[in-house]
Amino acid sequence: MLSELRKILGELPLLFTFRTTREGGKKDLETIDYIELNKAAVTTDMIDLIDVEAFTGDDFVQSVITEAHKHKVLVIVSNHDFEKTPSKEEIISRLRLMQRLGADISKIAVMPSCLEDVLTLLTATVEMNEKYAEGPIITMSMSKLGSISRISGEYFGSAITFGSAKKASAPGQMEAKDLNEILGIIHNNL
Repeated sequence: MLSELRKILGELPLLFTFRTTREGGKKDLETIDYIELNKAAVTTDMIDLIDVEAFTGDDFVQSVITEAHKHKVLVIVSNHDFEKTPSKEEIISRLRLMQRLGADISKIAVMPSCLEDVLTLLTATVEMNEKYAEGPIITMSMSKLGSISRISGEYFGSAITFGSAKKASAPGQMEAKDLNEILGIIHNNL
């Protein structure tokens, strides 16, 4: 299946992600199986990036990073908190942990319960980017309430936003064509 995707995408980067139920996915794997799946994906030489869940265990995450780097695959180390928006300090702490583990890109997605939570995420993004970032970071606040962070994130220091081709893979994710249009308007006017 990866080889078919690689042919379709041509030179476009291919990001491999297996999201466990712990972090919002549809299927769970034992930790060792999750690690082996990710290592197998990087050895195919079909992918450009891989997303590894940060709280799988430090040694496990680092073993995937080591294998990925051997195959010139960049690693996004991520955390998805579907329960809450942690404090600004906790968001920064998690992103810094990802860097210490060896992430090429650190990513966190959180669930807001109010607008202040969205501001907490954006404030943490600014502080992380200005004081601690050793590489690109990706941050987003999920749900419709947090969708503004997907549109404005780059102005606060988030390197990437995500849009869906058809069905959203996370709460608040917009269709890529709509997101592209909105970002185009913003970029042309700011």
